[in-house]
Amino acid sequence: MSTATLKIFLAFGYPKRLRTAELSNWTGKAVAGPRSEFDKVLAREESQNPGVYFLTGIDPDTNKSTIYIGEAESIRDRIKSHLSKDFWNNITFFITKDENLTKAHIRYIEGRLIDLAKASGRSVVTNSQSSGAKLPESDREDMEVFLEKMQQVLPVLGVEAFVQTSLEPRAEEKRELLTCKIRKVTSTGYLTPNGILVLSGSEAVLRERSSAQKWPSVMVQRNKLIEDGGLVKKGEKYVFTKDTEFSSPSSAAAVIHGGSANGLTAWVNGKGQSLKELQNL
Repeated sequence: MSTATLKIFLAFGYPKRLRTAELSNWTGKAVAGPRSEFDKVLAREESQNPGVYFLTGIDPDTNKSTIYIGEAESIRDRIKSHLSKDFWNNITFFITKDENLTKAHIRYIEGRLIDLAKASGRSVVTNSQSSGAKLPESDREDMEVFLEKMQQVLPVLGVEAFVQTSLEPRAEEKRELLTCKIRKVTSTGYLTPNGILVLSGSEAVLRERSSAQKWPSVMVQRNKLIEDGGLVKKGEKYVFTKDTEFSSPSSAAAVIHGGSANGLTAWVNGKGQSLKELQNL
């Protein structure tokens, strides 16, 4: 993605309340707010425009991050129909300041966003299916640019359903691989803005250690990976079947070690320097 300057306006001075976001040299505009300020969000003039909207929250039954992605010719009119859904606690929508989004445009964007959210796997997408729309080549390219700009703004507003776990580094950036070892088990990965990404093919111990009791939440994550097929048994070890992102080096190391682990010392670079040593350089 290209560099960008983002302007955020806090309507009431608080970062979690009603706010708008705009990128320099872009016609798009985002409006976001908590469900508790539903009426204030819909009182905005922008809500009368066509656009794409997101309802985000935690599913009370599964405790998983959940998102609904929709499109409407009038954001205000459509969103009112979602008040019966109880999972969402935040609303975000995008419109264009030049009012050039057509019905076909927003249907195309909605379809692409649903596909992107499902591919990312960060949130449960509650849409039953993707609508989408066919566009002429020139319009399609314009909407892909619009999508890229949206994906720059969304995480800043707290919507991370589209953040990819593995991002291609820029040509000038050098990604440093890290290694985590214990006994005959070896895992590799690299730091990301959200934590650390453990690469597919990495290994984890087969049996949990007694210290696992100190990390109940991490062990829940480990067991969930096993249940979902993210970790599969091969011989006397588990193997990661896909790139897997963790919120911290320690949580990743604990899953790999099968018990408590200090990620700052467990992960080392090719020169044998630990993360702790690298941070003190």
